[in-house]
Amino acid sequence: MNARVIVGMSGGVDSSVAAWLLRERGERLAGLFMQNWNEDGSGDCRAEDDRRDALKVCGQLGLPFIARNFAADYWAGVFETFLAEYRAGRTPNPDVLCNREIKFKTFLDEAKALGAEKIATGHYARVDRHNGRWRLRRGLDASKDQSYFLHQLGQAQLASTLFPVGELPKSEVRAIAARLGLATAKKKDSTGICFIGERDFRVFLAQYIAITPGEIVTPDGAVIGQHGGIAFHTLGQREGLRIGGVRGRPEAPWFVVGKDVARNRLIVDQGDSPLLNATVLRSEAMHWVAGEAPDFPLRCEAQVRYRQPPQACTVTPRTDGGVDLRFDATQRAVTPGQSLVLYRGDECLGGAIIAATDAPLDPLRGSVGAHADLAALAAHPATATPSTTAKDLASP
Repeated sequence: MNARVIVGMSGGVDSSVAAWLLRERGERLAGLFMQNWNEDGSGDCRAEDDRRDALKVCGQLGLPFIARNFAADYWAGVFETFLAEYRAGRTPNPDVLCNREIKFKTFLDEAKALGAEKIATGHYARVDRHNGRWRLRRGLDASKDQSYFLHQLGQAQLASTLFPVGELPKSEVRAIAARLGLATAKKKDSTGICFIGERDFRVFLAQYIAITPGEIVTPDGAVIGQHGGIAFHTLGQREGLRIGGVRGRPEAPWFVVGKDVARNRLIVDQGDSPLLNATVLRSEAMHWVAGEAPDFPLRCEAQVRYRQPPQACTVTPRTDGGVDLRFDATQRAVTPGQSLVLYRGDECLGGAIIAATDAPLDPLRGSVGAHADLAALAAHPATATPSTTAKDLASP
């Protein structure tokens, strides 16, 4: 094909404009559509619609079009982990795994096999080289930045990846697509997980894991309702609990504050419950974008969920490759199974799965709160102060 860059064409507006931007730079391009889930007869997955849209845009831009089915890779590398996490009562983030295992591994390998030097996607992020290393940086449009989902990328992937729309606001991407008359110009952004589509998530998940109803209880053990499956709930959740007025309790909203997986009990409390508060967390093994850990103790910023404002923190290493992290300010609903992502200014340093916190109902709380390194950290904080600002933390 003589293509130097192969663009991952999702059938959406972002990858469409990414391809046009690269074509305008004079790059030799081809477009590749990834099918990551085989149709199951429900009609809810829109993969075929997306493939047709990707084909139309490649036709409009005069690009060779390739389609590949990566469903088997997706099942083994993403979906099996997704199910295992739900079975364990945790709340996984499949987008992080999909990026690591499919878009920047399987797709990248396929592109190289086709003779390309680089791949490109429509992610809102940026890559540059600084002091001999590749850096992953936030997209300039803060409302669309996707570096949180890309934190598992390493030096090899970043060296072979382009993010053309990372320098643009979403509004300009839409405007470019409309001006060019691209087939995807007015297409809505995709949300959620493709293979679930518009169907009921509970019905979908019940096809793969055992869902057992159980009791909803207060922190003191009073039964006040029934849940349809503990896997469907996450810390801090308010919607979908179906708890009406409870005798002797104030008229205040109820929130999930804990899970007793062993007894299949969902624990809830009202209002601004301190049971959701955490100050420290422990991670599983960290992935560092630079390929090696930074100097410790590390003063930086952390996000424990997408679009959360960055939170100042101090990070210390553990011998198992994970870290212990202390936030400057108390955090609400830090959820094991979700991703901890670390930043210095707009540079993404890396991240890991959250293993445990010091929240009162975390089943592994004791192993976190009593950790000697954290006690030492409290007694001898890092040189940076809790009032350190994002500007102070920014890299050169």
